[in-house]
Amino acid sequence: MIKINLLLTRKEKKKVGIRKEFIVFLLSMVLLIVFFILIQWKLGKDKEEILAQIANTKKEISYYKSLTTEVNKAKESQKIFQDKLNIINSLRKEKASPARILDEISMGKLEKIQLDSLKKEGQKLGIEGVALDDETVANFMTNLRKSKMFKSVDLIVSEQIEQSKLKLKKFILTCEIILM
Repeated sequence: MIKINLLLTRKEKKKVGIRKEFIVFLLSMVLLIVFFILIQWKLGKDKEEILAQIANTKKEISYYKSLTTEVNKAKESQKIFQDKLNIINSLRKEKASPARILDEISMGKLEKIQLDSLKKEGQKLGIEGVALDDETVANFMTNLRKSKMFKSVDLIVSEQIEQSKLKLKKFILTCEIILM
């Protein structure tokens, strides 16, 4: 009778299977390590790019901050120049107003009135003078009211004085100047 030993072939098949499994395991481990190395390399590269972008963004921020300070300085100087220009324009506008005011007063002044002083404070004008009678003062006030340069013409004081043996009326008027 012939005996066949089948156990050895099983053991040899088992050894070959274990070798195959070991080789597959080693290849899997090598592939897994290569995969992790590639992922790590990719993450390192991405990290460097992000750090470079952060550095560039910080440079841009500092550049724009310097620009904002320059813009703020330019705005301040523009405001100063605009204020100066406004003052110059107001001076130009008002340079002829004293002459026009005196012209309007002289046009409304009657022959029986002598003006002693004119005082201007802002838009208010004070007029002091002497007239022959109250009617002359009233006519002078009416003439000033008719003028387009004055409004709110009011008599503050009217008193009788004696000058060179004549009885005269000393008066003080106030009015508002309308600038055109």
